[in-house]
Amino acid sequence: MTGTLVLAGTPIGAIADAPPRLAEELAAADVVAAEDTRRLRRLTQALGVQTRGRVVSYFEGNEAARTPELVEALAGGARVLLVTDAGMPSVSDPGYRLVAAAVERGIGVTAVPGPSAVLTALALSGLPVDRFCFEGFLPRKAGERLGRLREVADERRTLVYFEAPHRLDDTLAAMAEVFGAERRAAVCRELTKTYEEVRRGPLAELAAWAAEGVRGEITVVVEGAPEKGPAELDPAELVRRVGVREEAGERRKEAIAAVAAEAGLPKREVFDAVVAAKNAARDAAKDAATNPGGAR
Repeated sequence: MTGTLVLAGTPIGAIADAPPRLAEELAAADVVAAEDTRRLRRLTQALGVQTRGRVVSYFEGNEAARTPELVEALAGGARVLLVTDAGMPSVSDPGYRLVAAAVERGIGVTAVPGPSAVLTALALSGLPVDRFCFEGFLPRKAGERLGRLREVADERRTLVYFEAPHRLDDTLAAMAEVFGAERRAAVCRELTKTYEEVRRGPLAELAAWAAEGVRGEITVVVEGAPEKGPAELDPAELVRRVGVREEAGERRKEAIAAVAAEAGLPKREVFDAVVAAKNAARDAAKDAATNPGGAR
């Protein structure tokens, strides 16, 4: 008999938000893998529960080395409980590697649902919630950050990001540059904690506010791109969008199909625009090669 891996959501702020099953699982687990054992100790004290199982650390720095150890414990019949500092394991926190390894070995995986900063911020943002995508943390380097934002510049679903407080002003300024200064957004700070704050407004306005300094755990929710009709997308724009997708690793055929779907156009129309641009570039290069001095 193999054991079970239990992913347990922990409070993102208020301890009272802890699901009742969390205390039960903490007390029953054979092994508790915690992102921070000191925070785990504070959590168990607040819940009035004692762990009877072995407690081990499981964080970004050691998850690769510790995963095989935990998988072997699971294979031997142990019930392993995984908790992170706040929210659900695997969501921008350790967990995915262990889940994937357990699934590969045929070990059961279940969850104790708990608070989520992603869903809480989304619900509080005042922005559309019917369709959204979670983008996690953006790259720290400015150029890479801009590149990542450009990849989703035309995304019509609401976007959700995590960000460190000391990088928030730069991130919001970059979003204003790529998405547009007037794109609506919400900065959700210290959710469910004493100083919870949700700041809503255009990206440029939020960037100016954040430049004064912001503290706490941050989740940013950004309105999706407005829908554009086919008439607004000229051939050059269609070619540009295909190029962006190709640079991101998509094959040309898939990139053309995706851009056509976004624009509400037949795939043939986007294909023709790409071929025409390629032929124009080839002809320009040929002219330059045969007439390097240009017209005099």
